[in-house]
Amino acid sequence: MRSNFYKFVLFSTFIACCGCRHHATDNAQMLAVEVAPVIKAALPNKKTFIAPISANYHATIQPRISGFLVSSSFSNGMPVKQGDLIFRLDDAPQRANRLSAEASLSSSRAKAVEARRNYERAIPLARINAISQMQLDQYTAENLAATAAVKSAEQNLRNAQLEESYTRIYAPISGIISSSAATAGDYVGPGTQFSELTTIQNIDTVSIDLSIPMSEYLATSGRKAFSYDNASLLSDIQLRIADGTLYPEPGFYKFTRQRIASEMGSIVIVVGFRNPDYALKAGQFARVTASLGNDTEQIVVPQRAVNQIQSISSVWVIRPDSTAEYREVQLGNTSGEWWIVEKGVSAGEVVATTGLQKLRNGMKVSPIK
Repeated sequence: MRSNFYKFVLFSTFIACCGCRHHATDNAQMLAVEVAPVIKAALPNKKTFIAPISANYHATIQPRISGFLVSSSFSNGMPVKQGDLIFRLDDAPQRANRLSAEASLSSSRAKAVEARRNYERAIPLARINAISQMQLDQYTAENLAATAAVKSAEQNLRNAQLEESYTRIYAPISGIISSSAATAGDYVGPGTQFSELTTIQNIDTVSIDLSIPMSEYLATSGRKAFSYDNASLLSDIQLRIADGTLYPEPGFYKFTRQRIASEMGSIVIVVGFRNPDYALKAGQFARVTASLGNDTEQIVVPQRAVNQIQSISSVWVIRPDSTAEYREVQLGNTSGEWWIVEKGVSAGEVVATTGLQKLRNGMKVSPIK
C-alpha cells in the first residue's frame, strides 16, 4: 500500500510539472506589441509626378549677315550673360562700306552748304528783280535736293554702321550656351550651312509639365468642365532631384497648356521653379509633389506600421481576439507620420507598430496601446 502511494505522488508530481512547463511555454509565445488604430483623416491630396525639366525659354543665335567667322568667345555648355560678345565675323567689307558712306555724307553736306548759300543770296536779288523767278526756283530746288541728299547719305551711313555692328554677335539673353558646329574660318550666315550658330537656354526659372487625368482633374477641382484658370488647384509644390534631395525653392503655378492630350485624356499644368544658381538643368528628370485640390478624407496608418519588401507593402492587423493577421496593402503618399492606405485596411481596425519581424499569422499577442 505504501509503495503504491509513493508511485501516485511521483506520477502526480510529474503531471503537475509538465503542466507548468506547458503553461510557461504559452506565456513565452504571448508577444507584447504596440498597436495603433487605423483612422480616417482629412489630408492634402498629395500627387507625385516624374517629368523632365525644361528651360524657361531659349534663343537661337543666327548671323544677320554672311561672312567668315573669326573667333568665338565662350565655353561650350557654360553660362553667359546678356550682352557678352560670343562671336566675331570678319568686318573688312563692312568697314570699307562704312568709310565710303562717311565720305559720301561729307560730300553731300558740303554741297548742301553751297546750295543753301546760293538760295539765301537769291532771295533778296529776286525781290529787286535782279534775277528772274525761274532762277530763284532753280536755287530753291537745288537747296531742297541738297538737303535731301544729306538725309539720304546719313541713312546710308547708319545702314553701313549697322551692317558693321552685325559682325559682332552678342548674347541676347543670359543662360547656358550650347556648342557650335562652326569654327574659325567657316563661312557663316544666311544661305550657308551655318545659318544657325548656337542656342542659349535661359534657366533662371525652369518649367515642368504635370499631366493630370481629366477625370481626376474634374473630381478634385469640383468643376464640370475644363478651365484654363487653375492657379488655385495646386499648392505646396516641391521638387526632389535624382538623388532624392529636396530642392530648396518652392514651386509655383505658371499656366495651363491650351491643348488637352486627347490620346491620354489628360490636361497639362505647367509649374515653375526659380533657379538662381543654375542647379537645375534642362533635360534632367525630377520628382515633383503637389497638393491637388482641397483636403480629402483618407485612410491612414502610422508609417512605422508598414513593412515593405521589394514591391510588396503589408501591415499586421491585430484582430479583436488579439491574434495577428498578415495583410497586403496598397499605399498612397505619405503625410507627416502617416501613410495613406488606398486598399487593404479599414478605419477602426488596429495594426501593430512594433515587433513586425516577429509576428506570424494567427499568433496570439498582447496588445499595448
